[in-house]
Amino acid sequence: MTSVTLKKNYRCVQSLQQFYSGGPYTVSSDGSFIACACNDTITIVDSSNASIKSTIEGDSEPVTAIALSPDDKFLFSASHSRQIRVWDLSSLKCLRSWKGHQGPVMAMACHASGGLLATAGADGKVLVWDVDGGFCTHYFKGHKGVVTSVIFHPDPTRLLLFSGSNDATVRVWDLTSKKCIATLERHRSTVTSIAITEDGWTLLSGGRDQVVNLWNLHDYSCKVGVPTNEAIEAVCVIRTTSPFSSCMRGKKMTDPPAFQFFTVGEHGIVRIWNSQGAVCLFQQASSDVTVNKDDEEEAKRGFISAVMLPSSQGLLCVTADQEFLFYSPTESPEGTFQLNLNKRLVGYNEEIVDMKFLGVEEQFLAVATSVEQVRVYDLSSMSCSYVLAGHTDIVLCLDTCTTSSGRTLIVTGSKDNTVRLWDSDSKRCIGVGRGHMGGIGAVAFAKKSHTFFVSGSSDLTLKVWSLDDLSDDVNDAFSLKTKAVTAAHDKDINALAVAPNDSLVCSGSQDRTARIWKLPELTPGVVLRGHKRGIWSVEFSPVDQCVITASGDKTIKIWAITDGSCLKTFEGHTSSVFKVQFLTRGAQFVSCGADGLVKLWTVKTNECVATYDQHEDKVWALTVGKKTEMLATGGSDAVINLWHDSTAADKEDAFRKEEEGVLKGQELENAVLDANYTKAIHLAFELRRPHKLFELFAELCRRKDAKDQVIQALGVLGTEEYHQLLEYIREWNTKPKLCHIAQFVLFQVFSILPPTEIIEMRGIGELLEGLIPYSQRHYSRIDRLERSTFLLDYTLNGMSVVEPDMGVVEDPKDASPVGPTEAVAEGQERANEEVSKKRSSKKRKSKISNGGIKKIKGAVSSDGAVISVTK
Repeated sequence: MTSVTLKKNYRCVQSLQQFYSGGPYTVSSDGSFIACACNDTITIVDSSNASIKSTIEGDSEPVTAIALSPDDKFLFSASHSRQIRVWDLSSLKCLRSWKGHQGPVMAMACHASGGLLATAGADGKVLVWDVDGGFCTHYFKGHKGVVTSVIFHPDPTRLLLFSGSNDATVRVWDLTSKKCIATLERHRSTVTSIAITEDGWTLLSGGRDQVVNLWNLHDYSCKVGVPTNEAIEAVCVIRTTSPFSSCMRGKKMTDPPAFQFFTVGEHGIVRIWNSQGAVCLFQQASSDVTVNKDDEEEAKRGFISAVMLPSSQGLLCVTADQEFLFYSPTESPEGTFQLNLNKRLVGYNEEIVDMKFLGVEEQFLAVATSVEQVRVYDLSSMSCSYVLAGHTDIVLCLDTCTTSSGRTLIVTGSKDNTVRLWDSDSKRCIGVGRGHMGGIGAVAFAKKSHTFFVSGSSDLTLKVWSLDDLSDDVNDAFSLKTKAVTAAHDKDINALAVAPNDSLVCSGSQDRTARIWKLPELTPGVVLRGHKRGIWSVEFSPVDQCVITASGDKTIKIWAITDGSCLKTFEGHTSSVFKVQFLTRGAQFVSCGADGLVKLWTVKTNECVATYDQHEDKVWALTVGKKTEMLATGGSDAVINLWHDSTAADKEDAFRKEEEGVLKGQELENAVLDANYTKAIHLAFELRRPHKLFELFAELCRRKDAKDQVIQALGVLGTEEYHQLLEYIREWNTKPKLCHIAQFVLFQVFSILPPTEIIEMRGIGELLEGLIPYSQRHYSRIDRLERSTFLLDYTLNGMSVVEPDMGVVEDPKDASPVGPTEAVAEGQERANEEVSKKRSSKKRKSKISNGGIKKIKGAVSSDGAVISVTK
């Protein structure tokens, strides 16, 4: 057997997150990004792959209106707080904000010049604002209900503003006279959308009264009313430069003023209409919107808005399920018009419960969420390629396989007590299995023959379903037949796994046991007992006679198939473990759980190699690619993460960094030898060597020009480098032996940086909290030391060791010049005088007690005679 290279690290390379929660959105002028309302934040989403480019934090209130400036430099937003904000998209900073409405702002529009912003409110008012000044230029009132839409006239020279309301009227406002010049009353329900034709002389208004009205802007009369037989949510005019116009050339009108327009609404169907005769030129045969079968309010499941994309990119429609559908026109060889769904971006996936890679190249990912459909994602663009709709309740589990003929199949289990078999090429259901009396909690395809699959249900039974009747030319879904049925567990069945040779199947249940069954008759085998909570996942080893289980008791166990003994137990998760999958030909495995962690383990050493905290909630779903061993995880946070093995890349990066570190280390030593301290300090910063950096500063402090050298070295540092230097100084400052250098460098830093920059530095508060107490302690110690030096001077003066400086200055004119020899002689004489004075002070004093006199031998009188004294 060839040795395998163990994996040491995985890297999250792609992530599909929630970026739209319903409500307002706007598309950039070039169609490259979409600004979406996501609860109380605004996400800037790349329209090509649904990746979040940036996020603008709001004011903790849901966003109600969004608009972009014509040059895409500024974003305007409003929320339930009624605050209107202007954002700079380059820096993501709020430039200004103001309030003006007495209710939430429901719609926004920016003038073509970019200088005016119109806002429509729930208070029935329409206001126009000066963008630069933030003041109100026009105050319009007249609507008797919530104003739902507002647009400027596309011609900048015609200063007109149009607004639609739920009072069933459209009003035309003249910005010059600041008056309402027309009230258009033909609708009988809420006006949801308004649009203006390319020539600027026809206004279209669509409402929930299932009518689109065409208004003549010369005299504001209604030219025609188009009945649509559905509540209209959006009306879009097709321009002559649009690809839709060229594809409809076979249905062109003879009357030049005629034009074409789109309508979308509650049925989720795109229609194209002719203004001449109110004729429907095109209608989709079926809706691309996923509809909940049990939803009584089906109208809310259709389209909620639509917009024509710029640069001939097609049509964008948004559904009530937070999906963005991108359409483009094509012309069939027969000359008929067709509308193709190019891309589907899902703004919110809800809770992800299961997922599997799809296809031989594993370019697709099938995802089961808390809805009735299965979404299949294209991993290259992270868009939803298609949706498998057919279940009438939530899909709980799925599995995929590729047959020997190259056909890719998907099996799903749902709460509706059925299993369904899908063909990924035709994107349709080809088989339905009925018979379970409870929701299907687990399904598993055969690994080798692909002639059957197994299902486990909350009715405590296992079923083996035959695929022998499967054929390539089946148009309708046939009924799947069971080959074997058995009562398997005492509680719900959560997990299933088929052995690599299709001879065994393992089932895990909430009854804390896992059981091995012999296929195809489901003959009972060994029972795996030992877990203290329910089992959520089971998997056969690809090379050994063992099976791995994950449980709610926070442990993972490996069992022997032959006798059911527990071989290994892995502990490390802090909560229930939901999924476990083998890697590296059975030498490693990966797990995920309710603690939001993904862990990589090595079987031989019982070691957790790596832990990844990329999810914010429970991680329910985990799958491993058979070919690439790529990982995909998903959970309750509605996030899908894709992980690639980065072991080789990390090793290469580490080697390259080590090589660069050696070269820079040698360069640092050369700079020190050359006394090029500026260069040496910069290299020490790059290499993250605080000890070497301290040595360099200490060496500089010994030089006469230390201040200039340090200022020169620190003057070219960036903000991050200054932050790193302050962290080093904080550590040096805690040690008395190093504090002198730390204080010197700190003084130079504060003399270079202005206070405004220091305050804005990241984490400066924490750094100062660590610097101030030790600095105060050091200065207190210096103060005590200085005071003690005065006491020493006083003591030495009292001991006559040091002569006090009396402050007498000798006149240099009276002082005669003294040479070196005379100075030495004079110093010697003064020393002798000091010695004689001390000796004279030590003479004995005569004691007189009781009137007697002691005899002192050898006493000498003043005249030199010896005096003999007796008592």
